[in-house]
Amino acid sequence: MSRANTQNLLQGNILRSLISFAFPVLLALFLQAMYGAADLIIVGQFADTFEQSGVASGSQLFNMIAMVITGLTMGVTVFVGDRIGAGKPEEAGQGVGTGIAIFAVLAVAVTALVVPFSDALATFMHAPAEAFSQTGAYVKICGLGTVFIAAYNVIGAVFRGIGDSRTPLLTVAIACAINILGDLVLVAGFEMGAAGAAIATVSAQAISVVFSLYFISRKNLPFAFSKKFIRFDPACLKKKFCWWACPSRCRNCWCSFPFCLSRWWSTAWA
Repeated sequence: MSRANTQNLLQGNILRSLISFAFPVLLALFLQAMYGAADLIIVGQFADTFEQSGVASGSQLFNMIAMVITGLTMGVTVFVGDRIGAGKPEEAGQGVGTGIAIFAVLAVAVTALVVPFSDALATFMHAPAEAFSQTGAYVKICGLGTVFIAAYNVIGAVFRGIGDSRTPLLTVAIACAINILGDLVLVAGFEMGAAGAAIATVSAQAISVVFSLYFISRKNLPFAFSKKFIRFDPACLKKKFCWWACPSRCRNCWCSFPFCLSRWWSTAWA
């Protein structure tokens, strides 16, 4: 990987560096949110309204989950950048390992809650009776992909922590293209409806993780990393790791919860 992708936020024109760093982050978040929109558009074109209703209900739930995970991984970004800026690269590596441990547990917990209880979640979201099975299938399949959402965001957080915000944009752009292609094949071609859209989304997320791992393996990281760092390091947790992640997580929850609530309220009254 070229070092041209890395922004130096400590020297030179700070404003220009910040804009160059922030714009790819903003665009990547936008593309990440477009997963559900792409599913909705393609399912709406090539399947019936019940399949589209299942995607609409399920994608709103997973948009919220993705936003929460994205907000939490901001703690990894800030911690890595802070430790590197302080001249303590070993602590940056330990922070990455702690982040991997945290999000591995979080991904397993979300999967364990969502997959077995997908029908209960569809009931809670007041999915219409005609679209109940479609909503449950979409939620269950996307729940299996939670590990990929967590993995992509952790790797992207590491990239941004070392000043590279363009590589995560590239991987999410690849994932969006694959998601659209998968939707066309599975929904339009094989007429799999909401389930096909969910499979395309999870597959695209998995492929984005593969690309992210490939890119980071070719990156000259400014810190050392070892498998032994993948643990709950008390020093990292006691420092600013959780304090940096929690405000961003609360903000994302606060922004996305009203949309889920309005969806629940409207379907309940309908």
